[in-house]
Amino acid sequence: MANIQKLEPQMALATTDPEYVRLVTQIADVWDGAREQAFNAVNTSLLMANWKTGEYIVEFEQNGEVRAKYGDALLVNLSKDLTRLRGRGFSRSVLTYMRKFYLAFPKCATVSHKLTWSHYLELLKCDEPLEMQFYFNEAIKEGWRVRDLRRQMKSALFQRLALSTDKEGVLALANEGHQVMTPGDVIRDPYVLEFTGLPKQKRYKETELEVALKKHMETFLLELGRGFAFIGRQYIIPIGSRRFKIDLVFYHTILKCYVLIDLKRNEIKHQDIGQMNLYINYFKAEICQPDDNPPIGIVLGAKKDELLMEYALAGIDNNLFAARYQLYLPNKDEIQEQLNHMLKN
Repeated sequence: MANIQKLEPQMALATTDPEYVRLVTQIADVWDGAREQAFNAVNTSLLMANWKTGEYIVEFEQNGEVRAKYGDALLVNLSKDLTRLRGRGFSRSVLTYMRKFYLAFPKCATVSHKLTWSHYLELLKCDEPLEMQFYFNEAIKEGWRVRDLRRQMKSALFQRLALSTDKEGVLALANEGHQVMTPGDVIRDPYVLEFTGLPKQKRYKETELEVALKKHMETFLLELGRGFAFIGRQYIIPIGSRRFKIDLVFYHTILKCYVLIDLKRNEIKHQDIGQMNLYINYFKAEICQPDDNPPIGIVLGAKKDELLMEYALAGIDNNLFAARYQLYLPNKDEIQEQLNHMLKN
Protein backbone atom coordinates (compact mmCIF):
# COMPACT_ATOMS: atom_id res chain seq x y z
CA MET A 1 0.00 0.00 0.00
CA ALA A 2 1.30 3.47 -0.83
CA ASN A 3 2.58 5.35 2.17
CA ILE A 4 1.25 8.87 1.53
CA GLN A 5 1.13 11.04 4.64
CA LYS A 6 -1.45 13.77 5.09
CA LEU A 7 -0.07 17.03 3.69
CA GLU A 8 1.03 19.57 6.25
CA PRO A 9 1.40 23.28 5.37
CA GLN A 10 5.03 23.39 6.53
CA MET A 11 6.14 20.41 4.41
CA ALA A 12 8.06 21.36 1.25
CA LEU A 13 7.09 19.61 -1.99
CA ALA A 14 9.43 18.80 -4.87
CA THR A 15 8.07 21.81 -6.75
CA THR A 16 5.63 24.63 -6.07
CA ASP A 17 4.01 24.30 -9.48
CA PRO A 18 0.25 24.83 -8.80
CA GLU A 19 -0.88 21.92 -10.98
CA TYR A 20 1.58 19.54 -9.34
CA VAL A 21 0.58 20.70 -5.84
CA ARG A 22 -3.05 20.11 -6.80
CA LEU A 23 -2.20 16.58 -7.99
CA VAL A 24 -0.38 15.68 -4.76
CA THR A 25 -3.22 17.12 -2.66
CA GLN A 26 -5.86 15.16 -4.59
CA ILE A 27 -4.03 11.86 -4.17
CA ALA A 28 -3.29 12.49 -0.47
CA ASP A 29 -6.97 13.36 0.13
CA VAL A 30 -8.05 10.13 -1.56
CA TRP A 31 -5.85 8.10 0.82
CA ASP A 32 -6.98 10.09 3.84
CA GLY A 33 -10.58 9.35 2.93
CA ALA A 34 -9.84 5.68 2.30
CA ARG A 35 -8.14 5.29 5.68
CA GLU A 36 -11.03 7.01 7.46
CA GLN A 37 -13.58 4.81 5.70
CA ALA A 38 -11.56 1.71 6.53
CA PHE A 39 -11.34 2.72 10.19
CA ASN A 40 -15.07 3.42 10.35
CA ALA A 41 -15.87 0.09 8.70
CA VAL A 42 -13.63 -1.84 11.10
CA ASN A 43 -15.02 0.08 14.09
CA THR A 44 -18.62 -0.64 13.04
CA SER A 45 -17.89 -4.34 12.57
CA LEU A 46 -16.11 -4.57 15.93
CA LEU A 47 -18.95 -2.85 17.79
CA MET A 48 -21.54 -5.12 16.17
CA ALA A 49 -19.50 -8.23 16.99
CA ASN A 50 -19.22 -7.16 20.64
CA TRP A 51 -22.92 -6.31 20.81
CA LYS A 52 -23.95 -9.59 19.18
CA THR A 53 -21.72 -11.58 21.53
CA GLY A 54 -23.42 -9.90 24.47
CA GLU A 55 -26.84 -10.67 22.99
CA TYR A 56 -26.01 -14.36 22.57
CA ILE A 57 -24.73 -14.60 26.14
CA VAL A 58 -27.82 -12.93 27.63
CA GLU A 59 -30.22 -15.05 25.56
CA PHE A 60 -28.36 -18.20 26.60
CA GLU A 61 -28.54 -17.18 30.26
CA GLN A 62 -32.26 -16.50 30.08
CA ASN A 63 -32.93 -20.20 29.57
CA GLY A 64 -33.70 -21.28 33.11
CA GLU A 65 -32.27 -24.79 32.84
CA VAL A 66 -29.07 -23.54 31.19
CA ARG A 67 -28.62 -20.82 33.79
CA ALA A 68 -28.92 -23.37 36.60
CA LYS A 69 -26.53 -25.74 34.85
CA TYR A 70 -23.72 -23.29 34.08
CA GLY A 71 -24.27 -20.46 36.56
CA ASP A 72 -21.24 -18.28 37.19
CA ALA A 73 -19.00 -20.72 35.30
CA LEU A 74 -20.50 -19.77 31.93
CA LEU A 75 -18.18 -16.85 31.19
CA VAL A 76 -15.18 -18.79 32.47
CA ASN A 77 -15.90 -21.68 30.10
CA LEU A 78 -16.65 -19.32 27.21
CA SER A 79 -13.37 -17.52 27.76
CA LYS A 80 -11.35 -20.74 27.63
CA ASP A 81 -13.12 -22.18 24.57
CA LEU A 82 -13.23 -18.98 22.51
CA THR A 83 -9.57 -18.30 23.26
CA ARG A 84 -8.71 -21.81 22.11
CA LEU A 85 -10.73 -21.34 18.90
CA ARG A 86 -10.05 -17.70 18.03
CA GLY A 87 -7.05 -16.58 20.07
CA ARG A 88 -6.73 -13.57 22.34
CA GLY A 89 -9.48 -11.06 23.09
CA PHE A 90 -11.95 -13.28 24.95
CA SER A 91 -10.96 -12.95 28.60
CA ARG A 92 -13.68 -13.29 31.18
CA SER A 93 -13.43 -9.54 31.82
CA VAL A 94 -13.94 -8.68 28.13
CA LEU A 95 -16.90 -11.05 27.85
CA THR A 96 -18.41 -9.45 30.95
CA TYR A 97 -18.22 -6.04 29.28
CA MET A 98 -19.75 -7.42 26.07
CA ARG A 99 -22.66 -8.69 28.14
CA LYS A 100 -23.00 -5.32 29.88
CA PHE A 101 -22.79 -3.61 26.47
CA TYR A 102 -25.86 -5.45 25.23
CA LEU A 103 -27.78 -4.87 28.46
CA ALA A 104 -27.00 -1.15 28.37
CA PHE A 105 -27.90 -0.83 24.66
CA PRO A 106 -30.48 -3.60 24.04
CA LYS A 107 -31.51 -2.01 20.74
CA CYS A 108 -28.79 -2.26 18.12
CA ALA A 109 -29.84 1.05 16.53
CA THR A 110 -28.94 2.97 19.71
CA VAL A 111 -25.26 2.01 19.42
CA SER A 112 -23.38 4.98 17.97
CA HIS A 113 -20.57 4.18 15.57
CA LYS A 114 -19.08 7.60 16.29
CA LEU A 115 -17.62 6.05 19.43
CA THR A 116 -15.11 3.22 19.60
CA TRP A 117 -15.18 0.09 21.71
CA SER A 118 -12.66 1.80 24.01
CA HIS A 119 -15.21 4.59 24.58
CA TYR A 120 -17.87 2.05 25.48
CA LEU A 121 -15.54 0.27 27.89
CA GLU A 122 -15.28 3.55 29.82
CA LEU A 123 -19.03 4.25 29.62
CA LEU A 124 -19.88 0.81 30.97
CA LYS A 125 -18.01 1.66 34.17
CA CYS A 126 -20.80 4.10 35.11
CA ASP A 127 -22.99 2.89 37.97
CA GLU A 128 -25.98 5.10 37.16
CA PRO A 129 -27.93 4.94 33.85
CA LEU A 130 -28.41 8.73 33.79
CA GLU A 131 -24.67 9.23 34.23
CA MET A 132 -23.89 6.83 31.38
CA GLN A 133 -26.43 8.53 29.12
CA PHE A 134 -24.90 11.94 29.82
CA TYR A 135 -21.35 10.88 28.99
CA PHE A 136 -22.59 8.96 25.94
CA ASN A 137 -24.27 12.09 24.53
CA GLU A 138 -21.44 14.45 25.44
CA ALA A 139 -18.74 12.18 23.99
CA ILE A 140 -20.57 12.14 20.66
CA LYS A 141 -21.47 15.84 20.63
CA GLU A 142 -18.04 17.07 21.72
CA GLY A 143 -15.98 14.48 19.86
CA TRP A 144 -14.16 13.43 23.03
CA ARG A 145 -11.21 11.13 22.70
CA VAL A 146 -11.10 8.19 25.09
CA ARG A 147 -8.69 10.01 27.42
CA ASP A 148 -11.01 13.05 27.44
CA LEU A 149 -13.97 10.87 28.39
CA ARG A 150 -11.95 9.14 31.09
CA ARG A 151 -10.84 12.47 32.55
CA GLN A 152 -14.36 13.91 32.61
CA MET A 153 -15.69 10.82 34.34
CA LYS A 154 -12.92 10.92 36.96
CA SER A 155 -13.66 14.58 37.63
CA ALA A 156 -17.36 13.69 38.24
CA LEU A 157 -18.49 16.19 35.62
CA PHE A 158 -22.04 14.83 35.48
CA GLN A 159 -22.51 15.00 39.23
CA ARG A 160 -21.01 18.51 39.44
CA LEU A 161 -23.31 19.84 36.73
CA ALA A 162 -26.33 17.94 38.05
CA LEU A 163 -26.00 19.43 41.55
CA SER A 164 -26.44 22.92 40.07
CA THR A 165 -29.90 22.11 38.69
CA ASP A 166 -33.17 20.44 39.76
CA LYS A 167 -34.72 17.01 39.13
CA GLU A 168 -36.03 18.00 35.71
CA GLY A 169 -32.66 19.53 34.91
CA VAL A 170 -30.86 16.29 35.78
CA LEU A 171 -33.03 14.35 33.34
CA ALA A 172 -32.46 16.98 30.64
CA LEU A 173 -28.73 16.89 31.34
CA ALA A 174 -28.63 13.12 30.86
CA ASN A 175 -30.80 13.05 27.75
CA GLU A 176 -29.62 16.19 25.96
CA GLY A 177 -26.13 16.79 27.32
CA HIS A 178 -24.92 20.09 28.73
CA GLN A 179 -26.61 22.99 26.94
CA VAL A 180 -24.86 26.37 26.83
CA MET A 181 -27.51 29.06 26.34
CA THR A 182 -26.87 31.66 29.04
CA PRO A 183 -23.75 33.04 30.79
CA GLY A 184 -24.59 31.01 33.88
CA ASP A 185 -24.37 27.79 31.88
CA VAL A 186 -20.58 28.12 31.52
CA ILE A 187 -19.97 28.24 35.27
CA ARG A 188 -18.81 25.19 37.21
CA ASP A 189 -18.33 25.25 40.94
CA PRO A 190 -15.90 23.83 41.70
CA TYR A 191 -13.58 23.73 38.72
CA VAL A 192 -11.28 20.71 38.96
CA LEU A 193 -7.68 21.53 38.03
CA GLU A 194 -5.87 18.35 39.04
CA PHE A 195 -3.99 18.35 35.73
CA THR A 196 -1.86 21.34 36.79
CA GLY A 197 0.26 19.07 38.98
CA LEU A 198 0.33 21.64 41.80
CA PRO A 199 0.09 19.84 45.17
CA LYS A 200 -2.81 21.20 47.21
CA GLN A 201 -0.58 21.67 50.30
CA LYS A 202 2.14 23.60 48.48
CA ARG A 203 2.25 27.39 48.75
CA TYR A 204 2.20 28.47 45.14
CA LYS A 205 1.86 31.85 43.48
CA GLU A 206 -1.04 32.86 41.26
CA THR A 207 1.41 33.22 38.39
CA GLU A 208 2.43 29.56 38.86
CA LEU A 209 -1.19 28.54 38.50
CA GLU A 210 -1.52 30.69 35.36
CA VAL A 211 1.57 29.12 33.81
CA ALA A 212 0.33 25.61 34.65
CA LEU A 213 -3.08 26.31 33.11
CA LYS A 214 -1.52 27.67 29.93
CA LYS A 215 0.87 24.70 29.76
CA HIS A 216 -2.09 22.34 30.02
CA MET A 217 -4.46 24.52 27.98
CA GLU A 218 -5.99 21.59 26.10
CA THR A 219 -7.14 19.95 29.34
CA PHE A 220 -8.16 23.29 30.83
CA LEU A 221 -10.39 23.96 27.81
CA LEU A 222 -11.91 20.53 28.33
CA GLU A 223 -12.69 21.46 31.94
CA LEU A 224 -14.11 24.86 30.97
CA GLY A 225 -16.52 23.22 28.55
CA ARG A 226 -17.53 23.69 24.95
CA GLY A 227 -17.17 26.98 23.11
CA PHE A 228 -14.04 28.42 24.77
CA ALA A 229 -11.23 29.81 22.59
CA PHE A 230 -8.05 31.02 24.30
CA ILE A 231 -7.09 34.65 23.61
CA GLY A 232 -4.24 35.39 25.98
CA ARG A 233 -2.65 35.46 29.43
CA GLN A 234 -1.82 38.63 31.42
CA TYR A 235 -3.97 40.65 29.04
CA ILE A 236 -3.05 44.33 29.50
CA ILE A 237 -5.73 47.00 29.71
CA PRO A 238 -4.60 50.65 30.06
CA ILE A 239 -6.91 52.93 32.02
CA GLY A 240 -5.62 56.50 32.38
CA SER A 241 -2.06 56.33 33.61
CA ARG A 242 -2.48 52.83 35.04
CA ARG A 243 -2.10 49.41 33.44
CA PHE A 244 -4.10 46.42 34.65
CA LYS A 245 -3.57 42.78 33.75
CA ILE A 246 -6.31 40.18 33.39
CA ASP A 247 -5.00 36.70 34.17
CA LEU A 248 -6.76 34.82 31.35
CA VAL A 249 -8.97 35.97 28.48
CA PHE A 250 -11.11 33.70 26.29
CA TYR A 251 -13.76 34.16 23.64
CA HIS A 252 -16.88 32.02 23.81
CA THR A 253 -17.89 31.01 20.31
CA ILE A 254 -21.42 29.93 21.27
CA LEU A 255 -22.40 32.88 23.45
CA LYS A 256 -20.42 35.29 21.22
CA CYS A 257 -18.71 37.09 24.07
CA TYR A 258 -15.39 37.51 25.86
CA VAL A 259 -14.78 35.57 29.08
CA LEU A 260 -12.38 37.13 31.58
CA ILE A 261 -10.88 34.99 34.35
CA ASP A 262 -8.98 36.29 37.37
CA LEU A 263 -7.22 33.71 39.54
CA LYS A 264 -6.95 33.96 43.33
CA ARG A 265 -4.69 31.62 45.26
CA ASN A 266 -6.68 31.97 48.47
CA GLU A 267 -10.22 33.06 49.34
CA ILE A 268 -12.03 35.45 47.00
CA LYS A 269 -12.39 38.91 48.55
CA HIS A 270 -15.05 41.52 47.89
CA GLN A 271 -12.37 43.78 46.36
CA ASP A 272 -11.76 41.10 43.73
CA ILE A 273 -15.37 41.40 42.61
CA GLY A 274 -15.02 45.17 42.16
CA GLN A 275 -11.81 44.72 40.17
CA MET A 276 -13.43 42.20 37.82
CA ASN A 277 -16.38 44.54 37.35
CA LEU A 278 -13.88 47.18 36.25
CA TYR A 279 -12.40 44.78 33.68
CA ILE A 280 -15.83 43.93 32.30
CA ASN A 281 -16.81 47.58 31.94
CA TYR A 282 -13.55 48.30 30.10
CA PHE A 283 -14.10 45.44 27.68
CA LYS A 284 -17.68 46.56 27.03
CA ALA A 285 -16.53 50.07 26.18
CA GLU A 286 -13.19 49.48 24.47
CA ILE A 287 -12.85 45.91 23.18
CA CYS A 288 -16.25 44.44 22.34
CA GLN A 289 -17.53 44.85 18.80
CA PRO A 290 -21.16 45.78 18.01
CA ASP A 291 -22.06 42.15 17.32
CA ASP A 292 -20.46 40.87 20.56
CA ASN A 293 -22.60 40.06 23.56
CA PRO A 294 -21.63 41.52 26.96
CA PRO A 295 -18.52 39.88 28.44
CA ILE A 296 -18.52 37.36 31.28
CA GLY A 297 -16.24 37.75 34.28
CA ILE A 298 -15.20 34.84 36.51
CA VAL A 299 -13.22 35.32 39.71
CA LEU A 300 -11.76 31.89 40.42
CA GLY A 301 -10.40 31.25 43.90
CA ALA A 302 -9.48 28.37 46.16
CA LYS A 303 -12.22 29.39 48.61
CA LYS A 304 -15.24 31.64 48.72
CA ASP A 305 -17.63 32.80 51.42
CA GLU A 306 -21.12 32.38 49.99
CA LEU A 307 -22.69 35.13 52.10
CA LEU A 308 -19.88 37.60 51.41
CA MET A 309 -20.15 36.90 47.66
CA GLU A 310 -23.91 37.35 47.80
CA TYR A 311 -23.48 40.89 49.14
CA ALA A 312 -20.49 41.67 46.88
CA LEU A 313 -22.37 40.65 43.73
CA ALA A 314 -25.68 42.26 44.65
CA GLY A 315 -26.63 45.17 42.40
CA ILE A 316 -24.06 44.32 39.70
CA ASP A 317 -25.71 44.17 36.28
CA ASN A 318 -22.72 42.62 34.53
CA ASN A 319 -22.32 38.85 34.00
CA LEU A 320 -19.97 38.39 36.94
CA PHE A 321 -19.47 35.15 38.85
CA ALA A 322 -17.37 33.91 41.76
CA ALA A 323 -16.39 30.23 41.66
CA ARG A 324 -14.03 27.87 43.42
CA TYR A 325 -11.34 25.60 42.03
CA GLN A 326 -9.63 22.57 43.52
CA LEU A 327 -6.33 20.97 42.62
CA TYR A 328 -7.43 17.38 43.19
CA LEU A 329 -10.08 15.05 41.81
CA PRO A 330 -13.31 15.07 43.81
CA ASN A 331 -14.64 12.12 45.78
CA LYS A 332 -17.18 10.88 43.27
CA ASP A 333 -19.05 8.72 45.79
CA GLU A 334 -19.64 11.69 48.08
CA ILE A 335 -20.92 13.86 45.23
CA GLN A 336 -23.17 11.03 44.00
CA GLU A 337 -24.59 10.71 47.52
CA GLN A 338 -25.42 14.44 47.51
CA LEU A 339 -27.06 14.04 44.10
CA ASN A 340 -29.11 11.03 45.24
CA HIS A 341 -30.30 13.01 48.27
CA MET A 342 -31.33 15.91 46.04
CA LEU A 343 -33.27 13.62 43.69
CA LYS A 344 -35.17 12.01 46.58
CA ASN A 345 -36.37 15.33 48.00
